[in-house]
Amino acid sequence: MFYDYVDSGSWTETTYRANTDDFKSIKLRQRVAVNMDGRRTDITMVGQAAKMPVAIAPVGLTGMQFADGEIHAARAAEKFGIPFTLSTMSICSIEDVAENTTAPFWFQLYMMRDRQAMSRMIERARDARCSALVLTLDLQVIGQRHKDLKNGLTAPPRPTLRNIVNLATKPAWCLGMMSTKRRTFRNLVGHVQGVSDMRSLSAWTNEQFDPTLSWADVEWVKRQWGGKLILKGIMVAEDARLAVEVGADAIVVSNHGGRQLDGAPSSIEALPPIVDAVSSRTEVWVDGGIRSGQDVLKAWALGARGTMIGRAMSYGLGAMGEAGVACALQLIQKELDITMAFCGHTDIRDVDKRILLPGTFPT
Repeated sequence: MFYDYVDSGSWTETTYRANTDDFKSIKLRQRVAVNMDGRRTDITMVGQAAKMPVAIAPVGLTGMQFADGEIHAARAAEKFGIPFTLSTMSICSIEDVAENTTAPFWFQLYMMRDRQAMSRMIERARDARCSALVLTLDLQVIGQRHKDLKNGLTAPPRPTLRNIVNLATKPAWCLGMMSTKRRTFRNLVGHVQGVSDMRSLSAWTNEQFDPTLSWADVEWVKRQWGGKLILKGIMVAEDARLAVEVGADAIVVSNHGGRQLDGAPSSIEALPPIVDAVSSRTEVWVDGGIRSGQDVLKAWALGARGTMIGRAMSYGLGAMGEAGVACALQLIQKELDITMAFCGHTDIRDVDKRILLPGTFPT
């Protein structure tokens, strides 16, 4: 059930598949007899140094892919040298990650009706020295995810016979989960009034996602936070302009990994018009469908000044914990570096859409 939670989208999963398929259709122009020595892929994202234009995206339930998963992923990101984002719906809490890392990390906030709870969560992120707040805008209502329904992935998970049999075949996972105290949504349980366990959390959460979210609420969050604000879930130029008007330090072109509006364009298809509309006024990033260093390079060539990865991180984490995340990051960075060289560049900051074959990329 936890693998399917990561490796799936909503309804027919058309947008989920398009996120990766549309990257594959973009072709690269190979150059030869170019000095390829002294390559660099390092940049900054909202002023924070990054070894490559990649940050780990917020992923809910990461601590169910591997025991203490958010801590493992944050440590891997810190050692590698890229930003890590902790989800509101994480298993490890803000404080758990802060206690087990030294580098500042980012915190992702879902807007709930309980503004008092939101204020406390923002304050906790500030106390934990989070260097940016990522406000996700595209979860006012939850898309229908058929695999989660089939698997009984609720809060708490429904112990179906199928799930029990499946867990029996995963002894290492079971031992890991038994050895940790972190098995609930620790950002919420014990921190929100009336939420003391998984059952009370489920009732609270079902009532709390706010369908009335407006740009005035975004301004309220910015005032409450007072630091770097990243707005995630932008898919059209009109919303990108509004994000700039409320003072976003960066926006993330994202369709929630194909888990919300099925039938929407892929993130990479939506990227160029948004770059054209606002890139001179704020940083534009993209997530959704990025599985390789080539995908990162293609996104950069189309104007993204950062990318976020969720599934690529989760696959590595589920396989090998911190070492798996580190391996995934190393693979992405190496492929980015080598592909950039084949395209005739040694510094990613000099790369633009001229490395792409005309007619194969969205405009």
